[in-house]
Amino acid sequence: MISVLKKVFIVIFAIVVSVSSRIHKLPLVDDERHYVDLTTFGFFEGGVLDVHMINFKLPSGSVLGEYGFTLDRTVNDAINPYLEVHSDTCILKGVENNGGLLSPHHPAIVFLKLDFKNLRINITCEGEVTALHLYQNRSMIPIDRIKRQSQYIFVNRQRRSPLETKKSTEALGSQCSYAVLPITKETRNGFDYYNTSFAMYVASDKEEGLYNLYFHNCPHQTEPAINVLIEIYESNDGNFLSAGEMPLPALYSMMSLIFFLCAGFWTFILKTSRHKVYRIHIIMCVLVYLKAMSLAFHGINYHFIQTRGEHVTAWAILYYITHLLKGAVLFVTIILVGTGWNFIKHILADRDKKIFMIVIPLQVVANVAEIIIAESEEGAVEHNAWRILLMFVDVLCCGAIMFPVVWSIHHLEDSSTTDGKAAVNLRKLKLFRHFYVMILCYIYFTRIIVTILEKTVPFQYSWIDEMFREMATFVFFVMTGYKFRPAAANPYFTPTYDDVEPKVISEIGVLDGVTNREKRREDMQPLMQENSE
Repeated sequence: MISVLKKVFIVIFAIVVSVSSRIHKLPLVDDERHYVDLTTFGFFEGGVLDVHMINFKLPSGSVLGEYGFTLDRTVNDAINPYLEVHSDTCILKGVENNGGLLSPHHPAIVFLKLDFKNLRINITCEGEVTALHLYQNRSMIPIDRIKRQSQYIFVNRQRRSPLETKKSTEALGSQCSYAVLPITKETRNGFDYYNTSFAMYVASDKEEGLYNLYFHNCPHQTEPAINVLIEIYESNDGNFLSAGEMPLPALYSMMSLIFFLCAGFWTFILKTSRHKVYRIHIIMCVLVYLKAMSLAFHGINYHFIQTRGEHVTAWAILYYITHLLKGAVLFVTIILVGTGWNFIKHILADRDKKIFMIVIPLQVVANVAEIIIAESEEGAVEHNAWRILLMFVDVLCCGAIMFPVVWSIHHLEDSSTTDGKAAVNLRKLKLFRHFYVMILCYIYFTRIIVTILEKTVPFQYSWIDEMFREMATFVFFVMTGYKFRPAAANPYFTPTYDDVEPKVISEIGVLDGVTNREKRREDMQPLMQENSE
């Protein structure tokens, strides 16, 4: 087990040191995809998107395929409809007849088509483009950006009638086509290497939104797969977080403080409790501390990304290690509570052990997948593969942890009909049914409701889904701790008659036939109990 953890930590270290966060470098090597999702970023006023295409490699001679970028603006992170509908066709070939590409959520699309013959980028705007500021690179953006305008600014701010809007859109499309950006060419060893760049500046609040940048590959049948390096720089006036991520450092720091306070309070309860403290209470305490540490490191990591555009490797590794341990301990705690470990039964059954053997490795895989998704580039081939794997593994884990609770409920239902144990087992049965509902609500809310929020809220409020996820986790921890706290009246820790054996006190006098029940098993003894010897 230790060797497996060492390998996992080595993988985490290798992944973390190989990325640069919000300053992206995406190498596409022999890539045959028709489109590549390069980046999705929320821009406020003053935001800058700078894209560099470096060493786009093609065989020397005429270029038969069509290549280029599309840039669209949306209000939230919903699925891009025009890519879903036209995934099998080349969008760049449908520039002239693309009425189906536009929608209320995607009212405008900017096409940047690479013209290798004339060595320039042809820009075409479709739909309602209120304003577009394009430059060759971000160093060419004027210092006084509001008063000065480049030759690549197109403004359409006034409200117009539908007829005027149609005319202005047609005029804007033709005007956009005159805006060109240069491409440089270099020939080496029988191959042509093309380089170009463009930068977009968000000059006003009218242009704010969630921008999606795609690279499209429409090769001819004889054209090879693409080989190119794409560098992307994204900034919101010096802040390297997307518009919806800006509150996250403060949110994670605040939630970390709340969990630390709860962990300290739980520790105080365990140390001062007059009732028995069991191993499960200690594990729950460790879980809360790990959760607090994970959030603290996460907030620090986001702070450095916000100010520097890249994380500090040490803080990122600390976060991923604590996050991995927290995830494993969380599922272990739920399974142990669900199996009734030490209380309903003293030894884990074979089927319970099998659940552990399944869930713990799956949790390691899920956490590694989550790390790779967070650290890999959005347009990388493995990014989507690991995302699908994470969803599949997460569903398996969430389903597996329900089995011990269901088994315990069935066990208590059968035991509740036995004479002498009905009252205690019925109370335990009620408690386990509540715990079952709590787990279902937690899984449903954090996996489904939060995802729906992520896809529907406006781009600048995308941090709300993280807030609700952390709040749901906090509520789940508090309710679990309250229901399974050390208490004399807690039915979970009330021994049944199977757990004790009678001992005759005396065979004479008034005590004739009186018995005393003593515990038979050492694992029923509390961890924090003073030794009377």
